[in-house]
Amino acid sequence: MTNRAQWLTVGGVVAGLAALLAAGVAFSGDVAGARLGSPAPDFVATDLKTGQPVTLERYRGEVILLNIWATWCLPCEQEMPSMQRLYEELGPRGLRIIAVSIETGDAETVRAWAAERHLTFDIWHDPSARIERLYQTTGVPENFVIDRHGVIVKKAWATEWDHPAQKTMFERLLNEAVDRGGDDR
Repeated sequence: MTNRAQWLTVGGVVAGLAALLAAGVAFSGDVAGARLGSPAPDFVATDLKTGQPVTLERYRGEVILLNIWATWCLPCEQEMPSMQRLYEELGPRGLRIIAVSIETGDAETVRAWAAERHLTFDIWHDPSARIERLYQTTGVPENFVIDRHGVIVKKAWATEWDHPAQKTMFERLLNEAVDRGGDDR
């Protein structure tokens, strides 16, 4: 086989794989395209405070820090204290933090882990990890900042959430809604 024929064969294989990948994405109901500027995909998880199913759509109209994490993830554990401090400061002004564990174990493991760390923001559980597919995550932790219109305005990995730059961003998002008189859906 000539060099040219080999490259044509390789090119054909790569093109075929790309076509299969594109078809898989096109026909997958779980791939919503969680990109900056796009609507945050809705999902169902279990609220560990109530044990009841809850959806993200229920909180439309609020500024949300959506955190996707797991108890076995060291960077997740490292960023949680800054999320708690941010929540203590801006929660009373309307910031909602929703941390969704993708733990495959039972909910009690996640609940105990959060209680041990004195986390007071919302802890949800999605053992199916469907949220990972919906938000096209590449690992944990991954975070999405969602404005009052339900639009993703920032995506970040392990971050110091109570850093002044982060707080300024959230304050701006919280103030924008107040300036417009709240939710204008």
